[in-house]
Amino acid sequence: MTLTEDRSSTTPQTPVDKPIPVTRRRIDHLLIGAGVLAAVVLAIAGGLLTWGSNFAEDYVSDELTAQNITFPPSEALVEDGREDLAEYGGEQVTTGEQAEAYASYIQGHVEATAGGLTYAEIPDRAARTALQEAIDSGAPEAEIAELEQEATTLSQQRDTVFKGEMLRGTLLNAYAWSTMGQIAGIAATAAFAAAAVMVVLSAAGAMHLRKVGKTA
Repeated sequence: MTLTEDRSSTTPQTPVDKPIPVTRRRIDHLLIGAGVLAAVVLAIAGGLLTWGSNFAEDYVSDELTAQNITFPPSEALVEDGREDLAEYGGEQVTTGEQAEAYASYIQGHVEATAGGLTYAEIPDRAARTALQEAIDSGAPEAEIAELEQEATTLSQQRDTVFKGEMLRGTLLNAYAWSTMGQIAGIAATAAFAAAAVMVVLSAAGAMHLRKVGKTA
């Protein structure tokens, strides 16, 4: 035996990974699978968006109907300087669009009630404090009566503005829900349309796969 022995027969060989051939048929399978998956996801999304849209619209309609709010006659709206709302004259508020319009009608009355002051800005507490200070200091009855009338007027204005702002906020909230429902409805339509496109593309891919045969 020689000193240099050939050990090539006993040396382990590193396995070589064979490349996986990327055929047109394999690509078509992947594209068809992705298209079907996308169509299913879009169809589910469209269904959920449709449900959300219907829920929002029904919720708004039920809540507004329960409030039983009705616009004044068109003639009264015109006399009040609200020609922009005359088209709603005599209608009951049941939709988000009508709710936004009536909220605008309320805002006009609220601004006119206290000269544009908001609920928090009306100084009724200061007026009552001045009234109490006049009583404690023994001011003339005429002055006390005047201060009492002013405090009463401001308190009534504050109460009216508070109720108006609360109702206006409720109506605008209903309008926001209605708008979200409309957006969801549009998104649902887009999702269903996209799902239909993916179905068509997947079907076209399947037809092409049948034509190319198994060897492609």
